[in-house]
Order: sequence, then structure tokens, then C-alpha cells
Amino acid sequence: MIIGWNIFHWIAIMVFILSGIGAIQSLRSRQYCRSAFYCTLAAIVIMGGFIIMMGISLSRPPMRTMGETRLWYSFFMLVAGAITYARWKYRWILSFSTLMATVFMIINIVRPEIHDQTLMPALQSVWFIPHVAVYMFSYALLGCATLIAIYWLFTSEDLLPAIQGLVHGGIAFFTIGMLTGALWAKEAWGEYWSWDAKEAWAAATWMMYLLFIHCSGACRKRKQLLTVILILAFLSLQMCWYGVNYLPSASESVHIYNR
Repeated sequence: MIIGWNIFHWIAIMVFILSGIGAIQSLRSRQYCRSAFYCTLAAIVIMGGFIIMMGISLSRPPMRTMGETRLWYSFFMLVAGAITYARWKYRWILSFSTLMATVFMIINIVRPEIHDQTLMPALQSVWFIPHVAVYMFSYALLGCATLIAIYWLFTSEDLLPAIQGLVHGGIAFFTIGMLTGALWAKEAWGEYWSWDAKEAWAAATWMMYLLFIHCSGACRKRKQLLTVILILAFLSLQMCWYGVNYLPSASESVHIYNR
């Protein structure tokens, strides 16, 4: 049993309680609530500490399996929620980020995966950590942007500035992830881009978010159109992240590391 993973359910409970208290406090206060932010920050510290402990236990960065990337996604969802709350003062964003982080933590509890200490040669690269980390952070920012856009449909508040800020930040980190991935691919397989399923979906996702950025400037008042584009882009992101694993072409992909 990997030391650290066997206590994850206790970590998840603590993170849920702290982030949940922060979410409730933010909803009850009509103005920015420091205690809500600090509770969320405490949850972030606990989750971050657990990820570090996992890495020490595994003797490698905990970024290989889907279970490990879900840890990062939960962590970065809380980070993105805290940043959004501190920057734009939206009271409900901590509830959304807590919910999303909790969903992924529950999945990890219900469907634990086998963790081993080995890394195949392709993963033993200097680009491994920055590539995965910036991708997970971009996924969290873009996930928060999608949640805010859906909420935007049912409110008269002007939420577009926050949505644009998150999408701009998310696509910037997504682009860095693609660039570091290309450099990693060149080092590992001798070419920057091979157009396998994951790379094709990454390119499609990148272009869809660029379409949103263009339309959000030209069609600011068409919230339904912008939200639909953002939802479709987020669905494409899910295919890029884990959906490609279920495609027939996945068996030939250089991005499948569990075989």
C-alpha cells in the first residue's frame, strides 16, 4: 500500500470540510469574506501537502495515472476558485470549485487505481512535471470559466469579464502545455507532433477556446452563443484529457502510459 494514498479519504474529508465552510461563509456574507478565503486556503494547503507526500512515497511525481491527475485537478480547482473569489468577489464561486473538487476526490475514493513507483523511459524527462502541471492548472481555470458561464445564463450580472479572464489564463497555460509537450515529444520520440488522438483533440480544443476569445470580443451580448461555445470547448477538453483513452486508436497512441 502506498503511504499517503491509504489515508486519502481522511484528507478528502478535511479538504471538503474546510472548503465547504469557506463556501458557506462566502454565501452568507454580502461582501468579500476573509475567513472564507482563509478556509479555502487551508484546504489548498492540506491537499498540496498530501500531493507532496504522495510524490515522496512514490519516489516520482504523482502525475502518471488518472487517479493522480484527478488529485491535481481537485487541487487546482480549489486554487482557481480562491483566485476568482479574491479577484472578482463572486460569492458563489467557492461553492462551485468545492463541488467540482469534491466530485473528483469522491471518484478517487470509489475507484482507486493501482500506483507503482516505476516510470517508463518516456516519462523520465525534465518536461514531465511542467507539462502535466500547467495542463492541470489550465483545465481547472477553464473548468471554472465554464461553470461561471452556465451560471451567467440564469443571472443578469455581467460575468463576462471574469469568464474572459479565466479563459485567457487557461488558454495561456494550455498553450504552454502544448509547447512543453512538443519539446518533450521531440526528446522522447524524435518529432514534435505526431497527430495521434490526444494531440488532435488538444489542437481542436485549443482552436475552440480561441474561437470563444474571438466571439467574446465581437458578440459580447450573445451570452447563449458564448456559453454554448464554452461548453463545447470544455467537452472537447474532456476528450483531450481522458476521453481519448476509450477510442479504438488509443492502443496505438504514444500518450498511453499504463501498458
